[in-house]
Amino acid sequence: MRRSRITAYVTSFLFAAVLALTGATAAQAADSATATGYVALGDSYSSGVGSGSYISSSGSCKRSTKAYPYLWAASHAPSSFDFTACSGAVTDDVISNQLGPLGSGTSLVSITVGGNDAGFADVMTTCVLYSESTCLSRIDQARAYVTTTLPGKLDKVYSAISAKAPSARVVVLGYPRFYKLNGSCIAGLTETERSAINDAADLLNSTTEKRAVDHGFTFGDVTTTFSGHEICSGDSWLHSVNWLNIEESYHPTAAGQSGGYLPVFASAA
Repeated sequence: MRRSRITAYVTSFLFAAVLALTGATAAQAADSATATGYVALGDSYSSGVGSGSYISSSGSCKRSTKAYPYLWAASHAPSSFDFTACSGAVTDDVISNQLGPLGSGTSLVSITVGGNDAGFADVMTTCVLYSESTCLSRIDQARAYVTTTLPGKLDKVYSAISAKAPSARVVVLGYPRFYKLNGSCIAGLTETERSAINDAADLLNSTTEKRAVDHGFTFGDVTTTFSGHEICSGDSWLHSVNWLNIEESYHPTAAGQSGGYLPVFASAA
């Protein structure tokens, strides 16, 4: 009787062990089949305009090897890396031209978008060239667009990403404040204009964050990492107006990409 009980116990133990090993093997197989591709979408803040070292094949999209997506991919070696972010892109451009690489194998997506829709390049041009009252009026127009129209535009982009890459972790990154108030600048815009521009950037970020979170995405706020490195800070990670290369104006430098954007994205990813 005792021997039969021992035999039964050993048999049960071995059977359980076999099941455990089988389960572990299945889990490992599932892990190996997990999506591991990374796709970087968005506008010039993701393509890396302002950081130099542009990839020649990217043409006018100006994708840089110093942009945060490229830096992250170089250090993490995802199974695939598709860099489709493009200078000047608006939400409709992302949907029409950048989503091709997304699929079931995509596990990570990054994106910055919305600033061009709101016309921030025109805001900055207006503020640099015209009076304070004209500048503030143009900022008010941009704020109205961000409040009333941009949320629906972002919803379309985020829904399209989810539809094409349902398993992906999506990290939506915001934009830095442009100016350190009462900083080192002795010419250029007034403090009133700089403050209004910063407030508009905050509105753009809060609007973007709300839409991203509602879609189940992660929002990466870069205002903290750029704090102390705004224009007029004395150690700016953002280009001020550059008349010799106007496209780089108000974009992150290489230090802004590596020190401002990369840590936020790496933490969220």
